[in-house]
Amino acid sequence: MLNNWDKWMAKKHKKIRLRCQKGIPPSLRGRAWQYLSGGKVKLQQNPGKFDELDMSPGDPKWLDVIERDLHRQFPFHEMFVSRGGHGQQDLFRVLKAYTLYRPEEGYCQAQAPIAAVLLMHMPAEQAFWCLVQICEKYLPGYYSEKLEAIQLDGEILFSLLQKVSPVAHKHLSRQKIDPLLYMTEWFMCAFSRTLPWSSVLRVWDMFFCEGVKIIFRVGLVLLKHALGSPEKVKACQGQYETIERLRSLSSKIMQEAFLVQEVVELPVTERQIEREHLIQLRRWQETRGELQCRSPPRLHGAKAILDAEPGPRSALQPSPSIRLPLDAPLPGSKAKPKPPKQAQKEQRKQTKARGQLEKPPAPNQAMVVATAGDACPPQHVPPKDSAPQDSPPQVSAHHRSQESLTSQESEDTYL
Repeated sequence: MLNNWDKWMAKKHKKIRLRCQKGIPPSLRGRAWQYLSGGKVKLQQNPGKFDELDMSPGDPKWLDVIERDLHRQFPFHEMFVSRGGHGQQDLFRVLKAYTLYRPEEGYCQAQAPIAAVLLMHMPAEQAFWCLVQICEKYLPGYYSEKLEAIQLDGEILFSLLQKVSPVAHKHLSRQKIDPLLYMTEWFMCAFSRTLPWSSVLRVWDMFFCEGVKIIFRVGLVLLKHALGSPEKVKACQGQYETIERLRSLSSKIMQEAFLVQEVVELPVTERQIEREHLIQLRRWQETRGELQCRSPPRLHGAKAILDAEPGPRSALQPSPSIRLPLDAPLPGSKAKPKPPKQAQKEQRKQTKARGQLEKPPAPNQAMVVATAGDACPPQHVPPKDSAPQDSPPQVSAHHRSQESLTSQESEDTYL
């Protein structure tokens, strides 16, 4: 699928979505995330850009903050366990490059765990372009200074919760708990600091394919199963107990198989999210005025990102390692063998092209013609009492495979 990515995305996107829901194989996950996010295309469109940003000094204001955050990202993972190790160095390079790539946005602490997860699956340059796609296409405005986009999505999540779990929605409304208190880290870090590692990878597989609706679905599933029954609500009488319940979720809820199944089956679509987004945006403008951060429109998944890529681009296909002559039959194709007489004529032409003239056999001798695969010259065999054999010589399979070549190419081949 990766070797013919554009065709699969154009004609069989549903199959790709089903494969991502089943889980991308670990050996292919890094490559698949690059193709799904469009980071591979970005890298091809901007050759040398990351190296240029990497060599630039960077803004000291952001460099100090990034340095302080490095040791906090997955401190028990072998890549980031040592200060100054290759994992922390690459993380610093990626985050610094992004502050130079988008100086108006700068650095946000929630970008560090996102970049760290990417670095566990791909080199620094590829991780940088995947981070760019997440910040610009999947979660635009999440990491801006005022965090307006995450506040809007908090209101969208709370509104969708009313349809998914009225019990949980009523309880949170009664306790007057703002969505930002429990969903900010979930959404801004894409659950990388909330769920078990196996669940994180499965969620990210679906997130790169289907977009932000997966993040909304995961949040709704967690809220539904944490506060969705009267028994669970009774155990959370106040704000503190409720927030603690959402911060220390049950392991059963976050278990990989259970969570993925619930997320796939939850009926929350892009259309519902966009309709709710317009409603909440109108309310925001009525109460707080216009948004200060004008972020680009959000794209829902790999298909939308592929369709939105501006201008023509080369197909994402690996270059072949074996190159055949233009007229040579492809391996596995059924080329029609030519009759022996025609093969004999072509063999004579090729022999003349090499300047080797064949001497006619003596009348009392029979000529044995060497095939194209033989290394020895023709030999003279004494005649037998039986009649001379006039059957045409057999042409080897090797010679037949080269019949479509020109005489000069054939000469090079045999030499």
